[in-house]
Amino acid sequence: MAERETVRITGTYALSALGRGADALLAGVLTGTPAFAPVRRFDTTGRRVTVAATLPDAGTLADELADGIDAAARAAGLDRAGRAESALFLATHGGPHSLPVPQGRDEPAVPALAGHLAARCGLGGRTRIYTTACVSASSAVADAAALIRRGDLERVVVAAGYLVEPDQFALFDAGRALAADGAVRPFSAGRKGLLLGDGVAAVVLESAGAAARRGAETLASVAGWGRAGDAHHPCQPHPEGLGLARAAEAALRRGGLPPDAVGYVNANATGTPFSDASEAAALTRVFGADTGRLPVSSTKSVHGHALEASGLLELVVTVLALRHGKLPVTAGWLGPDPQCPLDVIRDAPRPARSEHALTLNAAFGGADTALLVSTS
Repeated sequence: MAERETVRITGTYALSALGRGADALLAGVLTGTPAFAPVRRFDTTGRRVTVAATLPDAGTLADELADGIDAAARAAGLDRAGRAESALFLATHGGPHSLPVPQGRDEPAVPALAGHLAARCGLGGRTRIYTTACVSASSAVADAAALIRRGDLERVVVAAGYLVEPDQFALFDAGRALAADGAVRPFSAGRKGLLLGDGVAAVVLESAGAAARRGAETLASVAGWGRAGDAHHPCQPHPEGLGLARAAEAALRRGGLPPDAVGYVNANATGTPFSDASEAAALTRVFGADTGRLPVSSTKSVHGHALEASGLLELVVTVLALRHGKLPVTAGWLGPDPQCPLDVIRDAPRPARSEHALTLNAAFGGADTALLVSTS
């Protein structure tokens, strides 16, 4: 990949139940202590499950997103002029938010939120909205990277947010997708399901030329990306992981790397029996005989599933892991599952032995994404 085409990550921010900022996120996922606790934000009386990973002092989603965008822009060293030249790609839930729509207007909540955030944070470029469930944020990153590499845009701030709220909580609980034992156990025997968690993240993506002109430090690069769909079932992925495998293979091709260059996978793994087994099958299709020697973890076991924001929160995790040379822990492990013959990182972080990693995400409807991250 030519230097001028490299898609740089020059600023990051994250919020989760582990705290605010990259340091809190990294410390939490390396410690591997789950952040799940009884929900106090709304009434869970009558619910099958009553726990989630929430940040007690979280503000409104609009405020947290604005703070996150501003923090990522500051981390990237963007001045007023740099912000004015930056686009905003926003991934979030399609329902109402804590942002008043001007009286007498029928503008949907999410476009109103995007415009509000761009104006509040001084971003003067175009805006895009992503409400494609759990691949919203990773799709936004893929689109931003494609437009930057193609030369259509020089800089994009990608932001994503989900704060655990009663409607989605009730839907997942009624669908018996939430783990009744209060723990997320990715790839483990005895796993019972997922648990929701707060997530707000922002990253600044820009071309190598734009970063060089500002003298900006590169934290990592989005070296490749892939998207696919298996259209197998409205809620379940293909049992052989066909869509996720195609997405990962596309990311590797776009990044010009062979599978054996990858030294870590931040898995989508939600802790649901069928989905985790499908992802393990996808990894086997991509990595073949090396699959059992490839370190894999799912940090959803610590910070919970942030739905539309998951892809961006986990991208930040992956960048931090590579930069600090430590791979995060998968919590909740009970024992091996023969359907998931993977090298799952448990008990303690491991040293990173490669500069390249994949972060994977999947959504209802068979949508799959893969982002290839590099610190080389």
